[in-house]
Amino acid sequence: MKNITHVVDFCVVGGGLSGLSAAIAAARRGLKVALMQDRPIPGGNSSSEVRMWVCGAHGQGNRETGIIEEIHLENMYRNPGGNWQIWDSVLYEKARYQENLTLLLNCSCNSAQTIDNKIISVTGWQLTTETTHTVQAAYFADCSGDSILAHLAGAEYRIGHEARAEFNEDIAPEITDRETMGMSCLIQAREMSTPQKFIPPAWAKKFPDHDSMSNRGHEFKNPEGNNFWWIELGGVNDSIHDTEMLRDELLKIAFGIWDHIKNQGDHGADNWVLEWIGFLPGKRESRRCVGDILMNQHDVRAGGTFDDVVAYGGWSMDDHHPGGFWYPGHPTIFHPAPSPFGIPYRTLYSKNIDNLWFAGRNISMTHVAMSSSRVMATCSTLGQAVGTAAAIAKKHSLSPRGVYEKAIRELQNELMNDDCYLPGLLRNISEITSRAKITDSTIEKEKLRSGLDRAKGDESNCWTAKSGDCVEYSFADETEISEISLVFDSNLDRRQHNQPCCYPLDAPQREVPATMTRSFAITGIDENGKENVIADVENNYQRLVKIKASGKFNSIKLKIGSSWGNEEVNVFSFEVK
Repeated sequence: MKNITHVVDFCVVGGGLSGLSAAIAAARRGLKVALMQDRPIPGGNSSSEVRMWVCGAHGQGNRETGIIEEIHLENMYRNPGGNWQIWDSVLYEKARYQENLTLLLNCSCNSAQTIDNKIISVTGWQLTTETTHTVQAAYFADCSGDSILAHLAGAEYRIGHEARAEFNEDIAPEITDRETMGMSCLIQAREMSTPQKFIPPAWAKKFPDHDSMSNRGHEFKNPEGNNFWWIELGGVNDSIHDTEMLRDELLKIAFGIWDHIKNQGDHGADNWVLEWIGFLPGKRESRRCVGDILMNQHDVRAGGTFDDVVAYGGWSMDDHHPGGFWYPGHPTIFHPAPSPFGIPYRTLYSKNIDNLWFAGRNISMTHVAMSSSRVMATCSTLGQAVGTAAAIAKKHSLSPRGVYEKAIRELQNELMNDDCYLPGLLRNISEITSRAKITDSTIEKEKLRSGLDRAKGDESNCWTAKSGDCVEYSFADETEISEISLVFDSNLDRRQHNQPCCYPLDAPQREVPATMTRSFAITGIDENGKENVIADVENNYQRLVKIKASGKFNSIKLKIGSSWGNEEVNVFSFEVK
């Protein structure tokens, strides 16, 4: 047996989209980071092991940006066929090849050392190498979903439903209980060119007719349609300790459902084959940590207008019945929630453990509020907020709570600089950009420095340009430039999921949004009038582009080349720093 000790600034436990985003955000700001993940790949419920869609805020222009959009766009560029292993590889490389980040896969956190309400180290067992990894750090984040680190460290947490009277939540039950939303094992199908036979295992459940699956629509031919999320159990059980037993029951149901589709009545499934079935249940709810505030139903309905907003939600309060598949009624109720609603920073750090953050479905919310915030695009933005906060905490020698008390505005602006939209806030524009004169200024060009980097309502907040169009910032004096930041249009209204849920023969290819700027050039004009090429980009597919620059210039010019399909492109931000 081996034991390896890692000494880092920031340790993240849990490599789902929230933990992955937290680790990346901190490492990109120079922190030494360890990411401990108990599975062979990152991604959590979004990985090929579970295959749950990355859902987020409803509504026009409300798609989440930042690291999660970077991941989506990388996948759209490299994975036109919707291959799940390529999606995995995108997630894997974001961590494995990120400078300052040590990735510990197949490593389960199983102990934590604490002194005076602070975590000193965590220890995990790596099955594949028979190695114990001990991570010592100044700061920790529990992004494990089940809050294993919080539990081991003695952090305050809750399980189950709050009683209605505690927060006056009319969605909540009259009496508190330990029931939760359940977990799911999904299935996926592929269409073939010839008929395909399916023989179910002897232990599969039997669903001989439509009535045996009441309120469970099982259309399966639309890649953006039904991913069988309702194959769900566990809400009336222990959502942590009963997982193995529940997996066995979910598999019986899942194979039985495909047997029903193939062999019980005409479902148009003759040429369809069972492509994949999930043996790892995707969880929705277990432990929820307690922070300085506990966000509730009324906070969500009021729009989350907190002064420390660092992320936003916008999924309905999607409260699955604890009975899951065996509940005869509809498996969930979509209680309305505004989109977007702000999520405050004070829900992201522990009330009683002084150096612990959390991000994901385990943040400080009541069961009712969490039924909206638990979806993975929201969770990723929460993780990015935590990773960014960790860097600020290290920079100023602050605790997680201290960031709220002394540096919340810095945190908010750093997030917006990394293309995280925060409802109700405008990004601070650099002094260089604010003072610059825009050559041939128009109202549209002025929007490039508005501090709002997406369309909202009737306001486009962008400069619309064709190939060959230019915008130029001129400075009063020769000015030292270090970075140029651009935000392009990735079509935040697109409705395509991160991956398909089935594979018809004629399934369309996934492509980079046609709205995206593909080629552009940036030049700097010096005091002698000479144009110096700073960047000449031919194959861009990312929304946020940061270009390092070095030199003194009298003006900086952006020239648009081509798009990925449209005749015009939209540019939301052009900032010189």
